[in-house]
Amino acid sequence: MKILIIGFGRFGKVWADLLGRDFEVFVSDKREILEEEIKNRNYIKKIVPIEYGIKECETIFYSVPISEFENVLSSNVRILKEAKVKKVLIDLLSVKLFPKMVFEKYMLPNIECLLTHPMFGPDSIKANNGASGLPIVVDKFNTTDETYEFWISFFKSKGLKVIEKSADEHDKLAAYSQGVTHFVGRILEDFGLGPTEIDTLGAKKLQEVKEQTCNDTWELFRDLQTKNPYTKEMRVKLGKSLDRIYAKLLPNRINQEKLVVGIQGGRGSFNEEAALYYLNRNEIRDYEIKYLFTTENVLKALHEGDIDRGQFAIHNSVGGVVKESIEAMANYKFRIIERFAIKISHALMIRDDADFSEVDTIMTHDQVLAQCKKNLAEKYSRLKQTTGEGDLVDHALVAKYLSEGKLPKNIATMGSRVLAEIYNLKIVEENLQDQEENFTSFLWVERPS
Repeated sequence: MKILIIGFGRFGKVWADLLGRDFEVFVSDKREILEEEIKNRNYIKKIVPIEYGIKECETIFYSVPISEFENVLSSNVRILKEAKVKKVLIDLLSVKLFPKMVFEKYMLPNIECLLTHPMFGPDSIKANNGASGLPIVVDKFNTTDETYEFWISFFKSKGLKVIEKSADEHDKLAAYSQGVTHFVGRILEDFGLGPTEIDTLGAKKLQEVKEQTCNDTWELFRDLQTKNPYTKEMRVKLGKSLDRIYAKLLPNRINQEKLVVGIQGGRGSFNEEAALYYLNRNEIRDYEIKYLFTTENVLKALHEGDIDRGQFAIHNSVGGVVKESIEAMANYKFRIIERFAIKISHALMIRDDADFSEVDTIMTHDQVLAQCKKNLAEKYSRLKQTTGEGDLVDHALVAKYLSEGKLPKNIATMGSRVLAEIYNLKIVEENLQDQEENFTSFLWVERPS
């Protein structure tokens, strides 16, 4: 029997070696196959163009990337239609419902199709000292009994463990076997897992998983995860398990004697005012407030177990959503305990030793500027408006830095009049918010349980 193998990559070579002693083997690839690739494979009759190989050979094995399979097969249809004799097409893909769908789409009367998945590759064969005992999954699909029994017998004669499964059964099992293994292997690579001098047997096994799975191409990994309809479910379940295990290591309270609360603002900020309002309303007496200045810092500290509860602003009745918070929320998982609002009033203030005529810039949170946009345009249009970088996005920290001389006299800030009292700043004007009924909503959050 003349055999054509389309695709002469790592696995195509393995399959050629398996078939070489029993058949006349022809190979074809879209790339140019180098002579050294077949130097010690004397059983390979020819490197041939695909069209020639399809015409000459009775059986065609597809050892191509999963994502390229349909393009390859569709380009073969014209040649297959012209064939005067029966052809047997056998795929070697690591997923099965996808090639089954493709075969059905391009089905021809003179074509038989067999679905197979050799559950091994060059690394497995090397570790196993040969193919004997390694599994291959087979789905009869539309082959005749004669063709099916022939290939089953051949696989068994090579010592392969033949597992007969439908394409659907295969993909369900593969998602939670090969799929999860490759997914974990890629995670370990991204994590940067490397060997150490104190590695246990388990650690060494993880190294093996990483190395074996990452020896395969990213293209194969992507196709395994996207062309099997059951791998999405697997990844979701795996992610939930990771979250649950992580959560079990961090209690809901890291300090049983007092509640540790991280807030978006600094001392004297509206965030502090909101936190005190929430704590008093809920009669929480034993607590410690950590001033974390940004929502990113709050959610990071909550995720890492440095605080018990977090609080940050989410929306203002004039300024709309708090962009900083929305961006940070996309990076973390948390549970919302409550959303509540307090009334906000903004004052313009400067350093105690500054003259207002020297001031040319207002540095404060962009939400403050949005809430006072109209009044600032009418009364203080000469002042440049800016928001600090990093933790200085918090106007309470700006006020603190002004009082300590870490920011120059030409800078003013805006926020609660409490800031002026705490940091000995001079108030230029109060109630600069555009609407009297100016409310900001805050989220009180905790780690997912």
